[in-house]
Amino acid sequence: MAGRIPTGAEKLVQFLEREGVEYIFGLSGGAAIPIFDALVDSKIKLILVRHEQGATHMADGYARATGRPGVVLVTSGPGATNTVTGLLTALMDSAPLVVITGQTNTGNLGKDAFQEADVTGITYPVVKHSYLVKRSADIPRVLREAFHIATTGRPGPVLVDIPKDVSSGPCDAPFVDSVDLPGYVVPGHAERASLEAAAELLGQAQRPLLYVGHGAVISAAGKAVIQLAEKLRAPIVNTLLGKGAADETHPLHLGMMGMHGTAYANKAVIHCDLIMAIGARWDDRVTGKVDEFCAKAKKIHLDIDPAEFNKVIRPDVSLVGDARLVLEDLIPLVEPTDTTAWLKQCDAWRRQYPLKYPKRGGLRAQHVLDRLHHLTEGRAVITADVGQHQMWAAQFCKTTANRHWITSGGAGTMGFGWPAAIGAKFGRPEAEVWAVVGDGGFQMTMAELATAAVHKVAAKCLIINNNYLGMVRQWQELFYENRLSGVDLEGNPDFVKLAEAYGIKALRISRPGDVDRKLKEARAHDAGPVVVVAEVIKEDNVFPMIPAGAPVSHMIVDPPKHRLEKPVGST
Repeated sequence: MAGRIPTGAEKLVQFLEREGVEYIFGLSGGAAIPIFDALVDSKIKLILVRHEQGATHMADGYARATGRPGVVLVTSGPGATNTVTGLLTALMDSAPLVVITGQTNTGNLGKDAFQEADVTGITYPVVKHSYLVKRSADIPRVLREAFHIATTGRPGPVLVDIPKDVSSGPCDAPFVDSVDLPGYVVPGHAERASLEAAAELLGQAQRPLLYVGHGAVISAAGKAVIQLAEKLRAPIVNTLLGKGAADETHPLHLGMMGMHGTAYANKAVIHCDLIMAIGARWDDRVTGKVDEFCAKAKKIHLDIDPAEFNKVIRPDVSLVGDARLVLEDLIPLVEPTDTTAWLKQCDAWRRQYPLKYPKRGGLRAQHVLDRLHHLTEGRAVITADVGQHQMWAAQFCKTTANRHWITSGGAGTMGFGWPAAIGAKFGRPEAEVWAVVGDGGFQMTMAELATAAVHKVAAKCLIINNNYLGMVRQWQELFYENRLSGVDLEGNPDFVKLAEAYGIKALRISRPGDVDRKLKEARAHDAGPVVVVAEVIKEDNVFPMIPAGAPVSHMIVDPPKHRLEKPVGST
């Protein structure tokens, strides 16, 4: 009817359309019905998931693959609380999400109404910011602020909790295109004095090392990282989430550092005389024993979030700002030294400690992932779950382009990989997208096979099936006298039959000789999702490995011949 005042829900959906939102990942329910109803007439496509955790991971995968915010819509109570794991995952890894939750009517707040939960209170530690909207007129302003906060500075998830009477009530408030957030400052360029101090340290270094993290991915700083590395003639290492910021096949790139990084990357960490963190936060999987991490090296820390400075490592120079902008300002100031001997040594370590795995003794995950990398020529978007397969994928699937590697780093969320691949494929329909998952993590969100089947999402799911929670089993073998507890996944389904039950094409790899043929067959299938089940040997361990809390110098390159000391106070 002409002149009718839109409801809060309709205004919300109109805002999302103005924002350019393509998809909403969600699961309906009573408190959110007005918003779902408003979506019926919208051009935004609703992706109905099978569990709210799956919705957050899909939105996360979409966000990381595209750089645009992922949007989630769920109902109140358990619908909202089921998003907590996905919110934590996004917060730890700085992924931009806007999660909209339905809530009981404002008059029922605090009265234990049906499906009521203090969602803003519950999620306070796992979001960048949150809102409880109590007036329909506030919806345009709150949504504008939510998207701004989620996508600027250090990105992260923002939760917007909307009571049912607020979404049902009239909203004649105008849309707003600006925000007024006193105290919320988005750093851009670093201060000149800090740039000059950093350039001076870089110019003095004989053995410089660039340590690249997820912040470089987010800011698209890869080109600048390569320019700085080539000017300095300095090697590059990256974190698990920093893969792809700079092409891992570049001659100066030594691959991933840290607990399961390449031995030659970790050797460079041990022996460098300067290490520059670019969008990285010195997390425990990188530093090991902090007191002994690069103890004699100068340290430069570049990050957009000043809260990260001095949290773990006290740098000699801190650079606050956007990684790409800061590097572009820094490069002209750098006057490098001769690093010929340093690069020669790094090349020697690369030859001495190559990544390797036994070629006999059954089908191995490393072989499957090595061949996946070569067949896709490193061009596929890979979303990895969490566990041994994740580390092997990080080692053997070299990432050549930005936003082509997506995994759960800080939270280590099992169940992330498959729904993240679905979201990534929605965001990048032209890309070849592979989820690399373990049999344990896959079963946590495998109901999203239905979501992929319904929408004919041509993402590919590679299940590395060893019938164990492999990483925990590895720790129990190495540090707990092989006293296995809670790791045997007896009762796994036949994953091929499971996929076929959803109407999904499925393939099984049981022998090394079948790997290339089955992977090629999966790659050729574009009519919808495909599941490839690799039945790998049950007991295999990821090396290199640095025991938790140990110095990087205690790296284990080959399977140890004696029992190792149990880690104390570390996970």
